[in-house]
Amino acid sequence: MFPALDNSGAFLETRDAMHAYARVLGDCLKARRGKRKHWWHASLRPSLNGLTTGVVRATTDFEIELDFRRASLHARASNGNAVDVELEGQSAAEIAVALSEFMSANGVADVELADADRSDLAWPAFSRSHADSMGQVLRSVAAAMEAFRAGVREETSPIQLWPHHFDLSMIWLPGEKIAGQDPNDEEYSEKQMNFGFAFGDDSIPEPYFYVTAYPTPDAMAAIRLPAGSEWRTDGFNGAVLTYRTLRDTSDASDYLQDFWSRLLATGQQHMLENEFVD
Repeated sequence: MFPALDNSGAFLETRDAMHAYARVLGDCLKARRGKRKHWWHASLRPSLNGLTTGVVRATTDFEIELDFRRASLHARASNGNAVDVELEGQSAAEIAVALSEFMSANGVADVELADADRSDLAWPAFSRSHADSMGQVLRSVAAAMEAFRAGVREETSPIQLWPHHFDLSMIWLPGEKIAGQDPNDEEYSEKQMNFGFAFGDDSIPEPYFYVTAYPTPDAMAAIRLPAGSEWRTDGFNGAVLTYRTLRDTSDASDYLQDFWSRLLATGQQHMLENEFVD
């Protein structure tokens, strides 16, 4: 269910390239009409082949998919026009130009993608096979999150990928406000937990799962986590499980659900004002 990831130089270049392309897709979402709470309008969603903007309602409706399976980009407009771009490790600036031309040709207004600040860094070691492996991992993690989400009674966010950090995430919202915060500012006033997966970053270089809470109950750091996972305080406060550790377990699916469930149960116990009732 959880395929292997080769954490070599070629994988890292492919990861960074796909991250950069995802950020270009994130910029395309600026054309979307209407804002949703917690910035859910600015995230990408898992698709069958990778990541998608979903249908963006704009001056001309459109959808763009970052296809990991085929290492390509597909843009479609409601007027029937389309463009496909093969991904070969080209710079984010080149991808931005292609999408900017597509959107301009189809009358999508008020979105400027090909700005002078966008990186022109290319990735010559880009690998289509590594891109395909990343897509398989995204599908597996998204499916596991959907299974976990199905058992959560309170409100949850969509399963979504944040282009800036390149992490797949689901937010649990128990519906409780934080004393002393502006109740109209949901970013800072709503208690929440974030269940996520990242392909690696500056703080944790290898792919990993994480769980954070806001505010963080004192009991969270003391919870007995499954062997191989740990509570981290360097860079952020949260529980971390590396993807490598997960794959080394005898039953990865059950292990991951147990990791998430233990932390959610602690959150339900300590972040809800009223006792959690069956």
